[in-house]
Amino acid sequence: MSPAPARTSSTEIIAAGRELLEAGGLGSVTMQAVAAQVGVRAPSLYKRFPSRDALIAAITTATLEDLGELLAPLSHDPDASAGLRELALAYRAFAWANPHAFELLYMNLPLDSRPSVEDTARATAPVLTLAERLVGPERALEAARLITAFANGFISMELAGTFRLGGDVERSYRYGVDVLVEALVNERGAKRSR
Repeated sequence: MSPAPARTSSTEIIAAGRELLEAGGLGSVTMQAVAAQVGVRAPSLYKRFPSRDALIAAITTATLEDLGELLAPLSHDPDASAGLRELALAYRAFAWANPHAFELLYMNLPLDSRPSVEDTARATAPVLTLAERLVGPERALEAARLITAFANGFISMELAGTFRLGGDVERSYRYGVDVLVEALVNERGAKRSR
């Protein structure tokens, strides 16, 4: 193996890190393991990423970008309620396809491992857009946070295997989403009639 940085790109390094993340969790994403995955020596990675934290931030940002691209088209649904329901289902499917990356999005990481506020804002724009269409601009952020907190909490519990009482967990998730969407729609309607 050669330490020549031209042998690999930042994109390939991030992709290798993401593969390792999904295969074995965050602990498996070491500079040595990523270097081996892309066929270079670990010091070569430092020419593109100054630290493991910087690499983790890049992996998190790439995950956010993928999630944002998946959700963005759903924010254009003419029916905001239907769009929000579809967005919640897509969000859950993304989490199941990328459980460790999903977990990474909500970890309390060191500051150097976190994505920028701008990257986070781009990824969350679809839910904020739909929330604003449902409840108006003055309550959009609160509604978006409520939706995200429900979905993240439910999915995190589901991925951890904590729903052990039987029943159809997907149906429970859909029920929760429906209740939230209806509550938001009703709140807007009640506010208009005052």
